[in-house]
Amino acid sequence: MQPMITILGPTATGKTRLATRLATLCNGEIVSADSRQVYQGMNIGTGKDLKDYRIDGKAIPFHLIDIAIPGTEYNVFQYQQAAVEAIKNIQNQGKTVILCGGSGMYIEALLKGYKLFPVPENQSLRSSLESKTDDELITLLLNYKSLHNTTDIDTRERMLKALEIEVYYSQHPKLSQFAQAIPSTIFGLYGNREVIRSKITHRLRQRLSEGMIEEVQQLLDQGVNPEQLLRYGLEYKYITLYLQRSITYEEMFRLLNIAIHQFSKRQMTWFRKMERSGFAIHWIDIERSEEEKLAEMMAGIVVSNPK
Repeated sequence: MQPMITILGPTATGKTRLATRLATLCNGEIVSADSRQVYQGMNIGTGKDLKDYRIDGKAIPFHLIDIAIPGTEYNVFQYQQAAVEAIKNIQNQGKTVILCGGSGMYIEALLKGYKLFPVPENQSLRSSLESKTDDELITLLLNYKSLHNTTDIDTRERMLKALEIEVYYSQHPKLSQFAQAIPSTIFGLYGNREVIRSKITHRLRQRLSEGMIEEVQQLLDQGVNPEQLLRYGLEYKYITLYLQRSITYEEMFRLLNIAIHQFSKRQMTWFRKMERSGFAIHWIDIERSEEEKLAEMMAGIVVSNPK
């Protein structure tokens, strides 16, 4: 079975374009890891860049884009279930999965195998564990999982909850298929902060000229609740405020530009946290040529997955 490849990085680093070009080299299909690209009709503001999924007249298959109705809530658990199914289907065809996006929680849910299904309290289990020491609880937990960090054993309550979750999943094996860590070769795109800031501002101006305000107006005209658009954040928040005449165009641009820069920094903070938790991320400078990036990635794939 072909191993998975992950391409992550902050906004405006060219992830989609690089992923689609890599897909042509390794018979791949793209699985989006973007928390807002799941919504239909939210194209310019989420940077779907659908034109990038066609190279030399050939369409690159993609998944987890345009699967939810705007105005609804689509959560990480729903994403995990849908993504796992898509990944299995792609791999069963003998193709390479390229997970691509900037939503750190969505990516980590797949790579770590988050257990997200709501687990009810198991009072009988907790009663049976009352007399056990903390060390004994840790030993029991190790029977179910490897402890890559101390989160689950920080406190006795966390230990009990972790055991409760593991026991529940062991009793419901169908749920466990969605909570398996997926091995992947991970590439991260990074760049000088000023370079990224410049790209963000340039891209914002471009998207506004391409009809991003009209896109938000169309969503409102279709009956999407403006409060929901505000919750989607960034472009949809500030453009909605502008259309509601709560802020001027100049304020909208300034506040949105600042918010996207802050978002970019939060993305990198998440990815660095992933590294500290044990994920090996092969970082590639966005200022390198496309050919150099692809060559480095293909070399990294061979090293990570020798025949």
